[in-house]
Parts: sequence; C-alpha cells; structure tokens
Amino acid sequence: MDQLALMRSFRRVVELGGFARAADDLGLSAAGLSKQVRQLEARLGTVLLQRTTRRMSLTDGGRLYFAECCRLLDEIEALEQRVREGSERVDGLLRVSAPLSFGLCVLSPLLSRFLAEHPHLRLDLALEDRVVDLVGEGFDVAVRLRAELEDSSLVARRLGQVGQLLCASPDYLQRHGEPRTPQELCGHALLGYSLSESPRAWQLRGADGEHEFTVPAPRVAANNSLLLRDLLIDGHGVGSLPAFVARPQIAAGRLRELLPRHRQPPRHVHAVYATGRHLPAKVRAFVDFLGAQLPAALVADG
Repeated sequence: MDQLALMRSFRRVVELGGFARAADDLGLSAAGLSKQVRQLEARLGTVLLQRTTRRMSLTDGGRLYFAECCRLLDEIEALEQRVREGSERVDGLLRVSAPLSFGLCVLSPLLSRFLAEHPHLRLDLALEDRVVDLVGEGFDVAVRLRAELEDSSLVARRLGQVGQLLCASPDYLQRHGEPRTPQELCGHALLGYSLSESPRAWQLRGADGEHEFTVPAPRVAANNSLLLRDLLIDGHGVGSLPAFVARPQIAAGRLRELLPRHRQPPRHVHAVYATGRHLPAKVRAFVDFLGAQLPAALVADG
C-alpha cells in the first residue's frame, strides 16, 4: 500500500481515538486498519502506538510522526486544492493559430468580447494560412478551414462550415463574358488559392450532379484569400473566395457571384488542440466561445 494511504489511516486512528471508530470512518474493517498501521510501523522500524485491550496511546516516536504526518498531509491537500482551482481559472498565455482572412474578417470582431470576459488572460494570435505544427511550435489551439481535415492524433471540434463562392468583377465579365457552365471556366483567366487541398482539381455541385475537372494553370496563385479578393475586384480573372470574404464585396457591387446553381464543397471550420483529457480552462473557454459566437451567416453554406 502506498505511503500516503498508510499515513492517512494512521492519522484517523489517532484523531478518532481507536481502530473501531477510524475503521468505520474509512469504510474498512478494524482488522484491516490495524494491519495497515503495522505495515507503517514496519516501514519506519519503530512502534507508533501502544495497544492494550482497554486503551491506545502514542509512543514518543508516534507523537513526532503524528505531528509531521498531519503537517505533510495538510500541505498535500492544500497543494491539490490549488491545482484544482488553477485548472478552472482562465488565465495565463493562450497561443492561437488561425488563417489570416478568417482572423481579420471573423475573429477580429469577436475577440474584444472574449478578452473582456477573461481579463486575466493574455492572447498570442498568429494569423497565417499555413498549417502549423501545433505541438512542435507551442500553440494551444488552431482554427482550421479545410474541405477535409487530415487524420491526426490531435483533437478536432467542428464549429461549422463556410461556403466557397466563385466570383469575378463586373468589369471583367463585361470584357470577357460570363461563364454559364462549369466547363466554360477553363476558358477564363483563373486566380487560384495555392494552399487548397487540390488547387488544379475544381469541384462544382449542381442539380445535374457533381462536376470535377482539371483547370489550366492559374494566372495568379496566392496563399491568401484577401489578396485574391483584391485582384478579383481589379478585374484580373475568376476565382473562389470564402463566403465571409466574398459576401460584403458582392453586396457592394464590386464582385458578382458566378454559377450560383453550382457550388463548391464548403470548408469545415475546426478548432484543433492537443488533447481532450484535462483540457486547460483557457483552451476550453476559447473553443466554447467560438462555438457559441461564430455568426451563423459565416458558417452557413453561403
């Protein structure tokens, strides 16, 4: 039996003044509890309790051990309580990775409220479109937008999905014509997202089924949706944008949605973190906040 358990049993025997009452308190038999105390005495190489049929008393060594035993057990209990309380307190440094466009367009309007709710938390937010090594680079959580999340030992919580919209500027369409079928896209200048799972294999789903075709090499390939947005607005071609990037520009008349009856597969929004066991309160608070606060319009099919 471990040392702490023996110490706790000995303490209760002394505090309650006998084996019978202590055994009842601990849910043990008196014989079993007596055996534990003998084991403790054997480990220490000294007698702690003098026992007779009528009374029990501490030896000199027993009084010393009892006093130190109580001090150590109380300190251990206080330490465990501090750790338990700390595991529920949202503070410290939270390191988050998120795609640049999603961070600026979606997270940015939400972060002020999250920080106000947790004033003792410090946030280190890295906005970049590459998939970071969560553990190797020391991130607590990453937000990822992918059509399919790669297999991983990490925990992933799905928060919703973001539609993808094909767009071009009115000026471009006036000069080059508007594609009416998925196949006609191959005759246009295309702007591609280089970090897509399949940059050259485009999929479009419509009432007549799913179209998958290999597009020509894009005129411009970039790893950021905001840069592609600006090039599309300036009339340089046709491209695909997340709905949260495209919708404001469509509403303002700077872009026009193409082939609205044919949609690309949406990207799923996941919060990814290292473990689901004993999840730090700061990670749980952030993930729960995103799950509750991400606007429905941004995670709809668009």
